[in-house]
Amino acid sequence: MNPQGMYGSADDHGGMPPESQKSPTDLDVPEGAGGGRHVRRSVDVRRLVARLSRLTSLSGEWVLFLLMLAAGLVVMASATWAAGEIYESVHDRSGLAAVDRPVLDRMVQWRQPWLDSVMTAFTTIGGTVVLPIITSVVVLFLAWRWRSWLPVALTVFAASGSVAMTVIGKQTVGRVRPAHEFAVPPFEVSPSFPSGHSLNAVVVVGVLVYLLMVRERRLARRRTLLLFLAVYSVCMGLSRVYLGHHWLTDVLTGWLLGGAWLVFVVMTHRFVATLERARRRREAHGVVDSPA
Repeated sequence: MNPQGMYGSADDHGGMPPESQKSPTDLDVPEGAGGGRHVRRSVDVRRLVARLSRLTSLSGEWVLFLLMLAAGLVVMASATWAAGEIYESVHDRSGLAAVDRPVLDRMVQWRQPWLDSVMTAFTTIGGTVVLPIITSVVVLFLAWRWRSWLPVALTVFAASGSVAMTVIGKQTVGRVRPAHEFAVPPFEVSPSFPSGHSLNAVVVVGVLVYLLMVRERRLARRRTLLLFLAVYSVCMGLSRVYLGHHWLTDVLTGWLLGGAWLVFVVMTHRFVATLERARRRREAHGVVDSPA
């Protein structure tokens, strides 16, 4: 057999073809069956690499989500367990609940007329009138700016759970607030455990902070937002104890339950977002991979 038979030779074709008769394939790959196999192998390799790249990218997203989920579950479980322990101490009137009265007495000693006014004004921000108004304005602005109903849906979901936990907790436990003689007016008459102001401070304001962080790429601003959430939540809870509207354990439980629910809301959104990104990538690459 002619060793050049597989690929052909210049003599077999009467010399090299003129440049005008050469196709791009003639210039780039060898002629004959071997060249065709080479082209097919090259295309197959490129497709395999592209698919592996997409698979790696999607796998990376899911690995990151699963790591976040694991951390979130640890936080949720720890916060829920701690809230349960506080409830047991309140029910048994022992343990951590034993510090409620001493802490309230110390707050009464620290009161000043000007500070009472400041605390009353601040705690009003986290009440059932002002906080919903502020939240609605911010959420509707974000929905308009982003051309998306995500801020509305996520905030309604978070707030619904927060209100449900507050109402159910208060009605179930039925704890009495500190006596009016230890409180700063206006007085409140609903059950005390847990603190709704503290719980909503973490959940509602926490969701607003999370929404702002979703599209914020600058690390410094993200840290500032988280710091604001922490300071606001702590100050709101302490203001409730200072004014004598709640016991310390009411506030601690509100923080813990609010933190657990906020983590659940964020994890739910991250799961949905990861699914949506995976779907979009599959659709986009499905168009690319389809034969012309």
